Amino acid sequence: MIVQKKYAAIDIGSNAVRLLISTVTEQEGRDPLFKKTSLVRVPIRLGADVFISKNISAENTERMIDTMQAFKLLMRAHKIEKYKACATSAMRESENGEEVARKIEEETGIDINIIDGNDEAAIIAATDLHALIQTDKTYLYVDVGGGSTEFTLYSNGKTVASRSFKLGTVRLLNDMVTETVWKEVEEWIKQTTKEYTKIDLIGSGGNINNIFKSSGKANGKPLSFLYLSSYYQLLQSFTYEERITQLNLNQDRADVIVPAAKIYLSAMKWTRARRIYVPKIGLSDGIIKSLYQETLNASTHA
Repeated sequence: MIVQKKYAAIDIGSNAVRLLISTVTEQEGRDPLFKKTSLVRVPIRLGADVFISKNISAENTERMIDTMQAFKLLMRAHKIEKYKACATSAMRESENGEEVARKIEEETGIDINIIDGNDEAAIIAATDLHALIQTDKTYLYVDVGGGSTEFTLYSNGKTVASRSFKLGTVRLLNDMVTETVWKEVEEWIKQTTKEYTKIDLIGSGGNINNIFKSSGKANGKPLSFLYLSSYYQLLQSFTYEERITQLNLNQDRADVIVPAAKIYLSAMKWTRARRIYVPKIGLSDGIIKSLYQETLNASTHA
């Protein structure tokens, strides 16, 4: 006897807005199976507004309303059990973020949670990494977004430390990351990882997924520091237009992929990591897991 339920996660990032629909299959005496049923991504790039003008523009507010309306219809068509919408650094830093969230709820009925960097790191840490993480090893999990990057150190199967920094791809494109921020990140990584002799990286985010896909590597196999470094050089040698035409990148990916690669490479350098694993998980997956856990807890206490 199996029971299947569908959950949805809406991730409102600084570069794009995503709707992930997952099917959870429950079987007696077994761990639940989580399967991605649908993923829709809309490149609104709220960060380009917010990090410069501190406000979400009227045009992007309308685009957000249209997107949420579309997501609502998709969720209804998929017969979603439960959903959660989380907004990250662009909306939390915009002066009209709360106002825009209220307007979206009035127009679409979708309730948006504006979460802080620590909540974001905690939700990401809840993702299912046990298939990848070996309990006798140490990993630095790096989730690169448009407005921030979340770092989590795992050792012996446990979370050791977690931190969010205002180091994101859209900020870097707009020259809004100071040397001081880079220095803070470097010092935190070096300080947090200094007692560990061997560390591997786990990378998440659309950019590292794209780089992994282009490598042709089998799922579960890591990318080497050498490969990532040479791919970064290749990206830099091309113009924005060439990245679209020759590397077949989307317009909203062709610019942010360069600063993203720089962040992953810097983290590898500061941890002395030679490999980076790319499991294709992120905030959306963490939201699905937390929704499922909430449902379980509610039924246990009912």
